[in-house]
Amino acid sequence: MQPEIDVFGISIKTFGVMFALGFLAAGLVIARRLKELGRPVDYAYEIVFAALVGGVVGAKLYFVIQHGEAGSLFTGTGLVWYGGVIGGAIGVIAWAKWRGMLNLTLLDICCISLALGYAIGRIGCQLSGDGDYGIRWDGPWAMSYPHGSVPTIHTVHPTPIYETIAVGLVTWWLWRNRDAFRPGVLFAWYLLLSGLERFLVEFIRRNTDVVAGLTAPQLESLGLMLAGVVWLLVVRRRRGSIRIPDSGSSRGDQTAGFRPAARA
Repeated sequence: MQPEIDVFGISIKTFGVMFALGFLAAGLVIARRLKELGRPVDYAYEIVFAALVGGVVGAKLYFVIQHGEAGSLFTGTGLVWYGGVIGGAIGVIAWAKWRGMLNLTLLDICCISLALGYAIGRIGCQLSGDGDYGIRWDGPWAMSYPHGSVPTIHTVHPTPIYETIAVGLVTWWLWRNRDAFRPGVLFAWYLLLSGLERFLVEFIRRNTDVVAGLTAPQLESLGLMLAGVVWLLVVRRRRGSIRIPDSGSSRGDQTAGFRPAARA
């Protein structure tokens, strides 16, 4: 655990480092996917920038709404993942409408990067000890965070590690199947799998129950899972299968309707 590192006398927060690395990795994945689909690779930087601006604003506003701490708007703390997703989505949608690229394939491209960025971001939570750890536990790999930004001397579940591993596996699966499904289906799987991961890990995290013994993130996760399941069922009912029938033409199906407007 190392909340801060000193570089030439300058204190740098490790969470911020991992936050930046998460966006960098996301941009590289988007660039790789755009190249595979024959789209302009430099659009990746625009997508990441739109997601970064929208995500930070959304994460901050969501935290203020949840906790009522308006002063956190101007600090390096107080970032909520779901708020970041909503804000980032709004930013990317605005960019996509401007570029004429608002379609299902764009959702499939971005969902892999969302999962990867989340997995890397949780490494930052672990390094900084920012309070995202779990409930008290004395199991074989239990940890304490005495020097974290939100310290505890009690041994607890290291839930950021659990999430990095779980969402890392989700990222790997999404990437391996990026050409296997009809447009939009990969994003539906992302909603289902990421929602399931967060729903389960919340049972051993420290968040307060709000309804029926469930936390606010669990209720949000149920919404994501429901949306993912309904999406998959609708595609299967309308198209007969969620998979692309002819794997040899999978890239063609993915790029259908994916024609960006002329560059400004």
